[in-house]
Amino acid sequence: MNARERLFAVLNREPTDRIPIWLLFPYHRTSYYGDVRNEPSYRPVFEASKQYAIMLDRRNPRVSLFGPEVKQWRERVTEDDEQVERDSLEYRGRRLTAETRRGRWGTTVKRLLCSADDLEFYCALPLNTDGAAITAQLDAQLPNYLQERAEFPEEYGAMMLDLGEPVGALYGVSKLEEYAIWSLTHSNLIVDWFDRVMVQKRLVYRYFLERKLADVYFLVGSELASPPLVSRTTFRRWIVPYARELIELIHSHGCKVIQHYHGQIKLILPDFLEMGPDGLHTIEAPPIGNCTFTEAFEIVGDKIALIGNIQYDDFRALTPAEMRQAVLAVLDECRGKRLILSPSAGPYEESISERLAENYLTFMQTAWEYRG
Repeated sequence: MNARERLFAVLNREPTDRIPIWLLFPYHRTSYYGDVRNEPSYRPVFEASKQYAIMLDRRNPRVSLFGPEVKQWRERVTEDDEQVERDSLEYRGRRLTAETRRGRWGTTVKRLLCSADDLEFYCALPLNTDGAAITAQLDAQLPNYLQERAEFPEEYGAMMLDLGEPVGALYGVSKLEEYAIWSLTHSNLIVDWFDRVMVQKRLVYRYFLERKLADVYFLVGSELASPPLVSRTTFRRWIVPYARELIELIHSHGCKVIQHYHGQIKLILPDFLEMGPDGLHTIEAPPIGNCTFTEAFEIVGDKIALIGNIQYDDFRALTPAEMRQAVLAVLDECRGKRLILSPSAGPYEESISERLAENYLTFMQTAWEYRG
């Protein structure tokens, strides 16, 4: 089997010749990961991954959230020896501004939404749900995407689209202390707003699905509204119905879905069965998380391929011998189960140490040779 065959076998509940390995390395550069193809410190790992690992080339096409009536802009200035970045939006004479200040004493961040009044204004803004406008924005991004798809060696894995979920457009602009309170005081308003955002999401997802532009879709919203930040009831209102609908839409076009979740997953793991992804990244045991693979497989059985998990910090802290033992412990615990072995996080550092690179290699080689 090559990496692509191994990937789709495990996602289709079919046997694999070896343990599938995923480093979370994209093939093309992203804004949130290091340049694994070209940065010298990553190069030995990237080259080895061509033999050992699956690559999912994660891409993030986006369209404007709001309609053209909403004015949006960014400014960068220097004030009092601090670098200041402001993102603003304005509608009918009212303005909201997020601000990040970087100076000698550190960084301070003010979110766009800091009060219930801000939230109510934000949720009343006109959204971009014009099909022609959305198609035009995506058409403008399509040539670059098609070029990347043509460059990606298919045998390495698959193109993977991350198109977002409704919750992402709220979480990323909210003061988190207030966000948690709003889950109690303004949940109905937020659900109504998510329903409106879903009109846009359906159009965006269908654009890519109808053109058969990717085989795998990546949903990362579930960790943005879950315990302990908000209640399970909120998770089931803000996450489950929207993810379930998107997953059903993706499956109806013959494509696969991997959901991503960091955190205390045990309580809500049954809800992932309801959403129905093909794979779930990641399962984190104590002390970082609260669920072992044994406990997770008792809940999901063979209905979802579980993906994980060596903590990213362990790649920096462990010796190669310790890394080998950590990998073997995971593989032994998951013997005979639907597992894709992966780190807990992607390669977010611009460059990596020799130790981290050596541990990536040990991680892959140990799993490749495993015959448990």
